[in-house]
Amino acid sequence: MKGQKGITLVALIITIIVLLILAIVTISAVSEGNLFNHANNAATKYVEEAAKEEQFLRTQEARMDEYAAKYQGNS
Repeated sequence: MKGQKGITLVALIITIIVLLILAIVTISAVSEGNLFNHANNAATKYVEEAAKEEQFLRTQEARMDEYAAKYQGNS
């Protein structure tokens, strides 16, 4: 029996306890911390800022086209 290898019952119990603690912390963070609300708010802000950036880039592109047309016409 001394040559057998494997995990002991104590190691198995400690592993299960650690996993249970991690599960409890995760469940409490998700349910009480309003994690989903924060994620939805962040997604909404991202969409709003992306729309603003797209509008800004379109404005800049139109200005560049105006300058290009102005200088190409003078050549």
